[in-house]
Amino acid sequence: MMKKIALALGFAVSLATAAAAHHNMSAMFDFNQRFTETGTLSKVDWRNPHIYLTVDAKNDQGQVDAWSFEGPPPVFFRTREFSREDFEKSLGKEITVEASRARDGSKAGLIRELKLADGRVISACPQNC
Repeated sequence: MMKKIALALGFAVSLATAAAAHHNMSAMFDFNQRFTETGTLSKVDWRNPHIYLTVDAKNDQGQVDAWSFEGPPPVFFRTREFSREDFEKSLGKEITVEASRARDGSKAGLIRELKLADGRVISACPQNC
């Protein structure tokens, strides 16, 4: 019985640790290092707990880099009248993303604001971001 309790407690602690790490965005992204990328939306991953967008943007050498952008959950966008279909209509078209840079230096960012192909703009920032 004690072994089962210890296993259950260990599992609960690891879930709590994972949840805390998952929501510590400042550990993953540098909120003081904002940047903007404009490119072709090539992928929309519309799922909980966060959506992900892949944007193919030309770098300074003219080569195309695939950028990964993380955003709020789908419900965030739905409550602001942006649907999955709105994002899918932008696939293959130019969008602009303002983001906070990934701390690990990868081609990734946390969405702060984005402009879809239809011209609509949405801020993904909570207040005071």
